[in-house]
Amino acid sequence: KSTFIEAFGKMLLGLGKKVAVLAVDPSSQLSKGSILGDKTRMELLAADKRAFIRPSPSGHTLGGVSARTREAMLLCEAAGFDVILVETVGVGQSETAVKNMVDFFLLLMLAGAGDELQGIKKGIMEMADALVIHKADGNNLDLAKKAKANYQNALHLFPQSEKNWYPKVLLASSLTGMGLEKVWDLILDYEQKMKDSTFWEANRASQRVNWLDDQIQDLLGQAFLRNEKVKSVLELEKTKVRSGELHPGVLAQRLIGLFLS
Repeated sequence: KSTFIEAFGKMLLGLGKKVAVLAVDPSSQLSKGSILGDKTRMELLAADKRAFIRPSPSGHTLGGVSARTREAMLLCEAAGFDVILVETVGVGQSETAVKNMVDFFLLLMLAGAGDELQGIKKGIMEMADALVIHKADGNNLDLAKKAKANYQNALHLFPQSEKNWYPKVLLASSLTGMGLEKVWDLILDYEQKMKDSTFWEANRASQRVNWLDDQIQDLLGQAFLRNEKVKSVLELEKTKVRSGELHPGVLAQRLIGLFLS
């Protein structure tokens, strides 16, 4: 992903755009640390003053998107960046979180990395606004073309979305630059069509409500875990949950009762 983002970002800089990249880095579930290596993998883009790259650990955040990614996006918009790219930790629950905060959802795939159609969940394909078969160059080009045809056939079997847009499948190569401008042209075409149909603003309004819901859940969770009565009982009773002596649901209900009392 970082290779594509750097090449795509450099292409956008060449078009006179200011580019921000918010790269959400996977955090270890054991150490809670993260490598934060995206900036080092995008050295050329990071060296350009018109580009901004902010790696941030995803930690325990549901969906693999940093809790402050939305705030960072707003700051980047206010700072005058024309394009904001959010790189996530990958598939899983992260696609739902990303879909609720971006205007365009791009799915990157590699040809020849196994059975393409079996190796991807139907859900994420339905969420994607476009698929890009990356590294479509050299000996991999024929495989990429085959993968493109397979994905196009599969996507036509999905019901058309509420926004009246069928996801497109494109080929691209960061090595040769092939297809990068076509990806940008497709994004611009999507933006214009969505604005003409009023879906663009309706989608952003829905995202703001989702943001509110997420904030409420996050703040409630923090307040719950800071509660002294909850903390004392939780520490005492966790061992019973581990041993199977106490059902997790029973303890959860008890803790909620303590929190609300």
